[in-house]
Amino acid sequence: MSRILLPTICALAFLFALLSPGLALAQHDAGIPQIEDIEGLYPGKAYSPYAQRSFPSQVYWGETHLHTGLSLDAGLFGNTTGHETAYRLARGEEVVTSTGQPLKLSRPLDWLVITDHSDMMGIATDIQAGAPNILANPKGKEWAEGFAKGGQAAAAAAFDLIGNFSQGTVPVELLEQYSPGSTIYDSVWEKIVKTAEAYNEPNRFTALIGYEWTSVPKGFNLHRNVILRDGGERAGQVVPMVTQAPLGSTDPLDLYQWLEDYEEKTGGRALAIAHNGNLSNGWMFPVDKTYAGGRVNKEYVTLRAKWEPLYEVTQIKGDGETHPTLSPDDEFADYGTWDVANLDITELKTPDMLPREYAREGLKSGLMLERKFGTNPYKFGMVGATDAHTSLPTAEEENFFGKSTSVEPSATRVSHPFVKSALGAFEGDMLLASGYQGIWATENTRAALFDAMERKETYATTGPRMTVRFFGGWDFDDDDLRSRQPAFPGYQKGVPMGADLTMAPGGKSPTFMVYALRDPIGANLDRIQIIKGWMDGRGNLQEKVYDVAWSGDRQPDANGKLPPVGNTVDIEAANWTNTIGASELARVWTDPDFDAGESAFYYVRVLEIPTPRWVLYDKVRLGAEIPEGVELIHQERAYTSPIWYTP
Repeated sequence: MSRILLPTICALAFLFALLSPGLALAQHDAGIPQIEDIEGLYPGKAYSPYAQRSFPSQVYWGETHLHTGLSLDAGLFGNTTGHETAYRLARGEEVVTSTGQPLKLSRPLDWLVITDHSDMMGIATDIQAGAPNILANPKGKEWAEGFAKGGQAAAAAAFDLIGNFSQGTVPVELLEQYSPGSTIYDSVWEKIVKTAEAYNEPNRFTALIGYEWTSVPKGFNLHRNVILRDGGERAGQVVPMVTQAPLGSTDPLDLYQWLEDYEEKTGGRALAIAHNGNLSNGWMFPVDKTYAGGRVNKEYVTLRAKWEPLYEVTQIKGDGETHPTLSPDDEFADYGTWDVANLDITELKTPDMLPREYAREGLKSGLMLERKFGTNPYKFGMVGATDAHTSLPTAEEENFFGKSTSVEPSATRVSHPFVKSALGAFEGDMLLASGYQGIWATENTRAALFDAMERKETYATTGPRMTVRFFGGWDFDDDDLRSRQPAFPGYQKGVPMGADLTMAPGGKSPTFMVYALRDPIGANLDRIQIIKGWMDGRGNLQEKVYDVAWSGDRQPDANGKLPPVGNTVDIEAANWTNTIGASELARVWTDPDFDAGESAFYYVRVLEIPTPRWVLYDKVRLGAEIPEGVELIHQERAYTSPIWYTP
């Protein structure tokens, strides 16, 4: 039909409808389909693919682990900023840091959880101010005077307080003043809750309420971040769980009881997220004994599975996916590896500790414990966060403001050890500008984000905001990717990341549909990998990494290894070009090694092309002298929550 004739016919039809309203109501234009005509032909409920969706259709970016000057270590290391600075920065405003530097994120975050340490919350700000109750105590006065002098004296005061805290030797009168039930402590928590309420704007910016339970017995990192689904009405009915006796405990079982009590008392909901197993010296994912002298038994696996649906797999203090010793066939395993010692470098790492420290090995151990007890305690989804103690949730390499105020941008931060003891050091260049968490949720509200975290429909990145979808089922095929809306067949024919597949149909292997789109202002993608872990018929735990989609015309070699994507990084300019890699990758993949009788999990790792690390930006912008051997280039990545198969 010609372009001239079509408008004429349409105009005549419209005129006829006006003149014959009864006919127009009874007989619609054949060119405008009705809902009943569409049903069955298009998977949505309406022609618009964005209308009337019941599944999560947008990813929301944020993090569940940020400290302000209210945390005792952050404050003593010089952080003079608080919750308002953190929320303002996250919402897209420009702020001034504790070191007087202007800062703005490249793009606002959608949500944030500020998790100040629950123990002695607020003491740091009083030490900074030289509060009368601090100066009245000899030890408190010593800390305040050290902080006031600045420099090495302030650092010495901070480490002395942290040391006394770790050893349980903080003066009793100060401990009592900054513990739950005291006027000072309770007023600090009340202010935290009120500030979160003030900055929480449903469907614009979500401020979830939380805190960090900082269990660190003998320097073993067993920290958990507690996240509440609820607003101030419920959060205000409680005070956080602490670790210092007599009010607190370092045993996770006692934290689980706090979570249970919170839900019973308030009618609300809560969860906990562990992090940095790489600094736990073998105690993060126990399979036999727990650090406190307990046993991994039916009670332990049941409670951990109930209260810890997520694990923080990447952050500033190292990447926790896997270790090259544990995954020798994984060429990308040695990323952001911190394997020197425990948190305060009082006990060096030994090889036997590693299997109980990393996420991939934890997921594998969970399969074994599920066979033994009927419950998998390590059936967790993946999240990323910064654990920054600066009030500044920065996870971009070119905009990295460090772990603490002492390592905000400067020409010397890369060359000074971050932590050092007589046994070893975490060098300054080891800090990672990581990470963020993407949540697939129905809307940007506390309830929707929390519910998505509980069902593990989340993924971690080391900083870039790449979009990743991952579905598992039995009937996906290539036609399911012949659309810009892969989520429709994803939810209709399978389950999303964080979910389960059971009872394999006879003769079928699971099919997985994965899609990744690069960060709009970031680097192109190198490849998509699916990591499988399983327990074979003999009870042995196995793993394998599959390259399932990649850029360019590369072909695997005789050993099945894909050649490197290349490298466009300009060292002198701290720049790269997107002349290699792909802007998006997608694949429907079938497990070629599937055994219907073996428990397994599958998760996706997406790799970017090589880009500069923050240390290279420091060299170019600040003239920093980079120690020999420091890595200047890396490949940033994303980790999805797994999909589990249970026979």
